Amino acid sequence: MKSPVFFSDLKVESGKTLLDKLDILLDRVDLKGKIREKDLVAIKLHFGEKGNTAYVRPIFLRRVVDRVKQYKGKPFLTDTNTLYIGTRSEAVSHLTTASENGFTESVVNAPILIADGLRGNSTMKVRIDKPIFKTVSIANAIYMADALITVTHFKGHELCGFGGVLKNLGMGCSSREGKLSQHSNISPKVKRKNCKGCERCLSWCAQEAISMRAPQSGVETKQTIAFIDPKKCVGCGECILTCPSGAIQIQWNESIPIFQKKMVEHAYGAVQKKKGKTLYLNFLTQISPACDCYGYSDTPIVNDIGILSSEDPVAIDQASVDLVNGETGNRSSKLPKNWESGEDKFRAIYPEVDWNIQLAYAEEIGMGTREYELIKI
Repeated sequence: MKSPVFFSDLKVESGKTLLDKLDILLDRVDLKGKIREKDLVAIKLHFGEKGNTAYVRPIFLRRVVDRVKQYKGKPFLTDTNTLYIGTRSEAVSHLTTASENGFTESVVNAPILIADGLRGNSTMKVRIDKPIFKTVSIANAIYMADALITVTHFKGHELCGFGGVLKNLGMGCSSREGKLSQHSNISPKVKRKNCKGCERCLSWCAQEAISMRAPQSGVETKQTIAFIDPKKCVGCGECILTCPSGAIQIQWNESIPIFQKKMVEHAYGAVQKKKGKTLYLNFLTQISPACDCYGYSDTPIVNDIGILSSEDPVAIDQASVDLVNGETGNRSSKLPKNWESGEDKFRAIYPEVDWNIQLAYAEEIGMGTREYELIKI
């Protein structure tokens, strides 16, 4: 059975705005039926890295917030801290970046929370019993919310091919531990020449997996440096953030197909216990070749297309990638080929990445269907 995906282009007439079309998209996926009085409603988005300008504009989030409040829900905007070191790697910098990008309570009419806490370790273990993971680590505020709305900027991604709802759920709703388990299958490593021997990481490791050792031969320093015992390390990733010199680093060693499946299993965990309480919005605007985690936004690979809504995360991502690939490519962008309508834009940018994997696996584990009916409003 095909899942309905509702679509609005960006055309408007006098007296009718794109915000009015957004209202219709929310009505068509029965926002009212998903919100009970006093429900805590997580609106999951990407606030954008500092310097990035392609993220969904705050004015659209304000309209979603106002509609949730209309039905007596209690909305909050949220995202999780990043695994890499940047302007969103802990809650203080993350909130500062969100504010600089226009996401403040005075603008969006809702509080802004970082879902996995100050340092990315406010988490819940969610049992999913899937082929790769039996449990996944999901950000506490996402798990504890009564309802979940994702507002996703659809774009390219170097590991997924594209980043849509499944990435917003799987990567975006997991804690630092969850992110690390998706990207790597071994413990972090210490870059010896960067380690200053400050020992700060020792006090943060609950497993006592880090010790100080004399450097190996060939390292031009007399001070002791950190060593991570992979047998004791549980992969929580806290040491990565706490190291002031950036000496502790992720070993980005997971294969792309397995990474995508791991991401999808975390997406499954993010919506557990929220049956009938989730809906998804994809913004096909400023479709940049790479993720909003970069501190810049490159030329869009196709023209702006529109906004989609659905109750099926698989169907809306499938519809989104089909719409992008149906467009004529922008030859002035990083798109090196496949400019014609119907040609795969994302495989042109990332030829080694098969984006079908995330959709096929999400369908396989019961998150939704790739078969959809596109309904234009």
